[in-house]
Amino acid sequence: MLIDFFLHLRDSGLPVSTREYLGLLEALRARVIGHSIDEFHALSRAALVKDESNYDKFDRAFGQYFRGLQNLPGLQADIPEDWLRASMRRHLSPEDKARLEKLGWDRLMEEFRKRLEEQKGRHAGGSRWIGTGGSSPFGHGGYHPEGIRVGGPSAGNRSAVKVWERRDYANLDDQVELGTRNIKVALRRLRRFAREGAADELDLDGTVAGTARNAGWLDLRMRAQRHNRVKVLLFLDVGGSMDEHIRICEELFSAARGEFKHLEHFYFHNCIYDHVWKDNRRRHAERLDLRELMHKYGEDYKVVVVGDATMSPYEIVQPGGALEYANEEPGAAWLQRLLQTWRHAVWLNPTPPNLWQYHHSIEIIRSIFGTRMFPMTLDGLSRAMRELNK
Repeated sequence: MLIDFFLHLRDSGLPVSTREYLGLLEALRARVIGHSIDEFHALSRAALVKDESNYDKFDRAFGQYFRGLQNLPGLQADIPEDWLRASMRRHLSPEDKARLEKLGWDRLMEEFRKRLEEQKGRHAGGSRWIGTGGSSPFGHGGYHPEGIRVGGPSAGNRSAVKVWERRDYANLDDQVELGTRNIKVALRRLRRFAREGAADELDLDGTVAGTARNAGWLDLRMRAQRHNRVKVLLFLDVGGSMDEHIRICEELFSAARGEFKHLEHFYFHNCIYDHVWKDNRRRHAERLDLRELMHKYGEDYKVVVVGDATMSPYEIVQPGGALEYANEEPGAAWLQRLLQTWRHAVWLNPTPPNLWQYHHSIEIIRSIFGTRMFPMTLDGLSRAMRELNK
């Protein structure tokens, strides 16, 4: 099993050596961990990964290989209580799901406050209390068309209005090798070249012409280097449903790094509010005020927002609707300010366009951006670059 895991890491682009693999085996023989897959994850990452910049790549490869496992195969262990509770998730019929009521923002928050005051212990499989695997609007691992996820994993419905936990997101890798050059070709539609700075590049044509005019005496001519003058602000949605689109976002990020000398990137989650951040590992400690960015970067910057725009509509239109903190103003207000500050702005959406109509949140953001939301396809990128050049 571990030989295949080692080869899987190598195939995923991680520089894992045989010596490090043998060190992991020695640690397992010494029984420095128990049977938990979480403990094995921590041990294997410490033993196999030499550079912390590869942590996120390792986590993704590890998740792909061990998806669904709670314990290492072949070791005797009791089934964890949390797994048993999550497995109690009710399989609701379409009719049962249709009967579940959407409470609305104010009532949802009021009911959540009541449950926090009244509930005294853990609960699983029910329809009222904060628990797991049921049809209550509060908890995790179950089904409800609109609710507050409290800790634990999502059931995959992506309909939670708030998530009551602190989550860690990973920075996108701007060194990823592109599988195709077409993204760079599309981005080149935004080029505007100019020669600026010191004259430190040989002007071959000018030198030849000047030498000819001087009857063969060398006339060396220099000129400033040619640079792309376009300035770009890149806002990248990370975490949650965007995990499915990491690869294409990294390709775009890497291509943009190579094409634009004046590029600044920022991260956000789901919707842009009053702050963004540069490093996902320090996003709670090093937030950047969006108002300050609006004053710092002039209107000559082009803005590209990358996100699937898939969220609860409350996150866009409701004060306090942000998943992770109580925002004073709705996300829609901040998106409108962004468009007023930088009139050359587009939204790139990795969700296929044929699914846009099924997400209310996508329709809301499309109404804010007008015709400037484009699919993250080569044709969509080309049209977005043409829009930014207007």
